[in-house]
Amino acid sequence: MKFKELEPGQVIHHGPVTVDEAEMLAFARAYDPQWFHVDAGRAREGRWGGLIASGWMTCGLAMRMATEAVLHDSESFGSPGLERLRWISPVRPGDRLRLEATVDTKRVSSTRDDLGIVRWTWRLYNQDDAQVLETEVTSLFDLGAA
Repeated sequence: MKFKELEPGQVIHHGPVTVDEAEMLAFARAYDPQWFHVDAGRAREGRWGGLIASGWMTCGLAMRMATEAVLHDSESFGSPGLERLRWISPVRPGDRLRLEATVDTKRVSSTRDDLGIVRWTWRLYNQDDAQVLETEVTSLFDLGAA
């Protein structure tokens, strides 16, 4: 999508994406090797009753869906960061996650007319409609490239 296509209040849907256990384990082993992400036996006996995905992997899945739904082939060139990030419910192998991205605000920079700024809230839900992630994201768009 292009910057001009985004409007405040707009909700963009994408997914579902199925959480693959092998990918989940590989990610956790490489980047977040806590026992409840990598040790199935111990995880079954723990607080979560089984393996759960790293929240950072969940963020990566949200990013992939936002890119596929909006950012791919747009004028987007990056982000200065997130305002808040919440992992609300655990993500498990086999979960089917879907993205709901709500455009909160959209504006052209007051100091640079070639810079578009979108603030949006990404929410991920699993197949049971349980929310698993929420984050407020700022995306930058190069309007000179339009």
